[in-house]
Amino acid sequence: MKPFQSLVVLLLAVALGVIASQFLGTEQLRQFGEVIYRYGGNDYRSTVPQVALMVLVGLLVLWLLWSLLASPFRAWGRYRRKQGRARLIEGIQAHEQGQWQRAEKLLATAAEDKEVSAVAMVTAVRSAEARDDQAAVNQYLQRLAGEDATLHALLQAERLLQQERPVDAINLLDTATIQPLPPRGLWLRTEALARAERAHEAYGQLGALRKQKVLPDEAVAELETRLAAQSLLEAGDVNALAAQWEATPKALRSDPDVVSAYALRAVALEWDEPALLNLEQALDTRWDESLVTLYGQMPVDKLATRQANLQRWLGNQPASPALLLALGRVAARQRQHTQAEDYLHHAIAAGAGPAAWEALGQVFLDRGEPALASQCFANALRQQRGDDSIALARASAPLAAPLDAVIPERPTVEEQSLMSEPAPLVVHDRVGDERDAFGNPRLP
Repeated sequence: MKPFQSLVVLLLAVALGVIASQFLGTEQLRQFGEVIYRYGGNDYRSTVPQVALMVLVGLLVLWLLWSLLASPFRAWGRYRRKQGRARLIEGIQAHEQGQWQRAEKLLATAAEDKEVSAVAMVTAVRSAEARDDQAAVNQYLQRLAGEDATLHALLQAERLLQQERPVDAINLLDTATIQPLPPRGLWLRTEALARAERAHEAYGQLGALRKQKVLPDEAVAELETRLAAQSLLEAGDVNALAAQWEATPKALRSDPDVVSAYALRAVALEWDEPALLNLEQALDTRWDESLVTLYGQMPVDKLATRQANLQRWLGNQPASPALLLALGRVAARQRQHTQAEDYLHHAIAAGAGPAAWEALGQVFLDRGEPALASQCFANALRQQRGDDSIALARASAPLAAPLDAVIPERPTVEEQSLMSEPAPLVVHDRVGDERDAFGNPRLP
């Protein structure tokens, strides 16, 4: 109690004592009973209210004496706590400023106050980690474990996740002594379950995360989408995949990431029909370039059906680069090289990028035109590096040579670098008509 409060209590007690003494001095109080105290052959008589008052006064005097004797110790304790909190604040500031060693020294001193010891040790661990002193980290963690088991488990789980040891983090967070987990512990356990490929269990904790407001609503929505997609990819068989898909909220069944995960896992389990059907339904509901790209790349049959769907969507999305690329890939798989080349040229013009150049190069390879294929692959590399592509240059008509040899003309310089073998030197009938390594006539 503060000195001013003690003084007020003392004055009130004195006032009550004066008033009570006037009342207790009357003879009428003997009707409440008498107390006889015999000591040394003498009897001392008093009424019960008077004895009660004397006891209260005696207790008050003892309390005042104890307060006076303990006041120096209380003052010293307050001074120590004030100094400890000042060191805690300075230590946290030093940590935020990157003064790791100074922060550790201040925080270790502040940890002598039991009320702030756990907070000081947590920040000291982070400072020791920042300067990569594992011995100091282990020392602070040991002290933290003795002060606050929950904070120690949370910090250690965070470190285990950074070390890619999610199973150890889960086992630590499941310790009975720290249950129930605080909000941050729930988030760490959810992340650990996801990294341990147990996304279906992590998905079950989303309700608690929402209730405790651990993350913003947008972050929880992103986490839900990620866990839903991962749960589908982790399905062990067709039945598990179907059950997980049915458990997925309807709002997520048209999300591109979730639909892609379902389609990829279904194809991996040789369940092609539902994979294509869900992709088609998702694209009919909400157009997405990544989904149509996946639809064109799926390693399944039914090429004619897929081509018909793609052409149907082309009426609504005529400038979609992913759609044109998918049409070119499906046409190429059906050996429709001319149509595939046309679609892929349009895809390149629409901005499909290196993937369209690679697909076009594969079409030329299948058609037996390696020179054009080399130029396409080179353009794909150029665009990956951020450079501009170069227009394709077809080889000119072959030239007649002596001895019935057919020697093609050399292409342009851009195409020249992609030819597999250099063209031989051409010697014509006319004397002195020679050509250089690029097939160009030499000047006399």
